[in-house]
Amino acid sequence: MTPSARIQATIDILERLAIENRPADALVSAYFRTRRFIGSKDRSEVAARVYAVLRHHARLGWWLARVEAEDTPRNRVIAELTLSEGVAVKDMGRLFSGETYAPIPLDGPEDRLVKATSGQALDDEAMPKPVRSEIPDWASPSLEAMFGDRFEVEVNALLDQAPLDLRVNELRADRDEVLKTLLAGKLDVVPTPLSPVGIRVKGRPQLGRHPAFQSGLIEVQDEGSQLIALLVDARPGQQVVDFCSGAGGKALALAARMRGKGRVVACDVSKGRLDRGKERLRRAGIDNVEPRLLENERDRWVKKQRGKFDRVLVDVPCTGTGAWRRNPDARWRPMDLERLLGVQREILDSAARLAKPDGGRVIYATCSLLREENEAQVEGFLATHPDYHLLPIETIWDEVVGTGPAPTTGMLRLSPAANGTDGFFVAVMERGTSAGAAADISAPVDPE
Repeated sequence: MTPSARIQATIDILERLAIENRPADALVSAYFRTRRFIGSKDRSEVAARVYAVLRHHARLGWWLARVEAEDTPRNRVIAELTLSEGVAVKDMGRLFSGETYAPIPLDGPEDRLVKATSGQALDDEAMPKPVRSEIPDWASPSLEAMFGDRFEVEVNALLDQAPLDLRVNELRADRDEVLKTLLAGKLDVVPTPLSPVGIRVKGRPQLGRHPAFQSGLIEVQDEGSQLIALLVDARPGQQVVDFCSGAGGKALALAARMRGKGRVVACDVSKGRLDRGKERLRRAGIDNVEPRLLENERDRWVKKQRGKFDRVLVDVPCTGTGAWRRNPDARWRPMDLERLLGVQREILDSAARLAKPDGGRVIYATCSLLREENEAQVEGFLATHPDYHLLPIETIWDEVVGTGPAPTTGMLRLSPAANGTDGFFVAVMERGTSAGAAADISAPVDPE
């Protein structure tokens, strides 16, 4: 593709995103899937520009308003080219030439936009703090209260591009073996610092056709997500349920940790998400995962299975604030936080019935940075469920993770700035009184 054609492809994708209620990653994948003629390098460059425009959403909008330009996907791309990429005025006419596959020529207002933004920086001192940090109004107060003096450091880290992390399939290989294989294949890889089964890849290589991926040696999974699966502490022969399984990434990790022995029930209310997990299970050589479609969190199956599971992972639907690096478009979707908090409470309350009454564990997890979705939900649950108590993360970290001291105390909070992972939260709660006294959850949790 020519540089002009890549710009037009970016505009096409962003225009579709503006009218279709779909996540950006799904729409980008669908766009390229119907255009097999586009090479891998061109796909990478187009996708990178799409995500750059999405990451700069608030700042580009601020600039368009400042220079009185219409807020359209095409104008956002024009502003991205001048403000972020530094394309000169003299080059814009060549890129917007109207030739085959190139964007149509700039009109009068667009030409004025180019001249008004040329030579300017994307960041401007006059920008309000939430605009500069790309934080929507509904999330800013909670994040400021959560991080205090670290607010700007933490939210600025959410603007970076997320790393590409892999999880080694413990059923088929160990990490050292896979590292050697990937290094021999000229991939730039290093072990992840926290997860003992993780590998971080530098750059954005195409892994879908790599032999290690096709043979089930590796799965793409953020290091933070890997840690959630490890902290479930699923053991061979146990009965484990992944209550909000989605496409099964954590269920795969749980089954591998169990060495294929025992049972993992992967529950979800979406048949489509469960179906997408079946190919991953086949490729990984895992046969002890049982998909289970639920009508809702109060499905009759839950009542029939109450008290039967050793481990219950409850990775609830959330705002996704911790994954904004990967899903920058999610920042700007309409959000009813109060409704979502109610859904989380209902799911946790229902799923907790599945844990065995003496020693069963519930592992509550989110990919959120908001206290309302994390510590506050756990505190509320424990206040209304006296048969549960908190297992401090540091008391189980050495055994189930074993890579140095736990990065937090009490409950685990991860963030891009502090840990280099996506933003995740994990709390482990045990049922029954035989395990000892409840932990003091009123103590402050170190955000790092």
